[in-house]
Amino acid sequence: MSQLGPLMTEGPLPPSRHHKSWTKRIVALLSLAIAAGMIFASVQLLRGSPQEEQEFAGGGTGEVTVVVARGDTLSEIAAKLEDEGVILSAESFVNAASVDERAGTIGPGKYTMLRQMSSLDALELMLDPAARADSRLVLPEGLRLEQTVEAASASTDLPKLDFQEALRSPATLGLPSWAKDRPEGFMFPATYDIAGDETAESLLQSFVRRFNQASVEVGLEERASEVGLKPYKVLIVASLLQAEVQPNDFAKAARVIYNRLDQGMPLQLDSTVSYALGITDILLDAEQLGTESPFNTYQNKGLPPRPINSPGEAAIEAALNPAKGDWLYFVTVDPATGETRFADDYDRFLALKKQFQENLAKAEQQAESGTGE
Repeated sequence: MSQLGPLMTEGPLPPSRHHKSWTKRIVALLSLAIAAGMIFASVQLLRGSPQEEQEFAGGGTGEVTVVVARGDTLSEIAAKLEDEGVILSAESFVNAASVDERAGTIGPGKYTMLRQMSSLDALELMLDPAARADSRLVLPEGLRLEQTVEAASASTDLPKLDFQEALRSPATLGLPSWAKDRPEGFMFPATYDIAGDETAESLLQSFVRRFNQASVEVGLEERASEVGLKPYKVLIVASLLQAEVQPNDFAKAARVIYNRLDQGMPLQLDSTVSYALGITDILLDAEQLGTESPFNTYQNKGLPPRPINSPGEAAIEAALNPAKGDWLYFVTVDPATGETRFADDYDRFLALKKQFQENLAKAEQQAESGTGE
């Protein structure tokens, strides 16, 4: 009988030559498991457990209006978004907004949002001007005071009567001292955020406040003496430019006005007569041009007594910095495009006037033809 049998079945097994390699593998696997656990735990702390999800999945559905009041903080905005079901976690929105410098531009107003959005998507939508298009009041350049009241009333649902009442107390509007409580011309054209808590008086005050800001930016009070006028007179000139020509012609038209004033010539501007008549037509007949009014610059020399609209910053700048030239006339030769030509003698002016009449007749024929079709 062989002696090998008992030796193979009894006693301790000999050590494996692979013992060290298996130990290393086990240690490596344990290390990976621990690392994975730590990563998982960190993610759960940041995102919450599946039962405590902090974000909605998807881009949102439906529509909901969220009102941001004047002075709301990011935390208050986030709470409103959560309450309306836009986001799942106010904290998550605050975290996203706090690292995006654009979040500081979120202003008051009504925001059209979607329900069940991620915080980042909600933030992007709030930063999109389209989301609060219904909460913005746009005042274009050149509006008269009554037109400003109409636009403000339409955008806020505040009665026109409220604005008219506030205008009866101009001293409360914050007008500059040299305005002498005359509000026409100071309702600065700009885009205004509407929160819904405004009054007619507070809106008018914001328009004037924006004018005062623009006045400082262009140096209206400091620079008025450069053209030999007081600030109020410069504002009147700017309103004439705004009514008469396109922005690219402001500076040259300003020079025409100053040249005519220097030579004692009447300005002869249809826009001032239209203002006196309470109409917006730019083509007036002889009877209209004979209207008795201090705003009739055909009958009266010098500037009209007050601005005829609220000019924008470009018109104010041009009134302060007119182009250099000897022009005494300007004619908008093409009513369709607003193309304006300038002349320094009467014969050239008559030629430009003829060109205007020809273009006007052509435009009227085209309009009649188009109507006939």
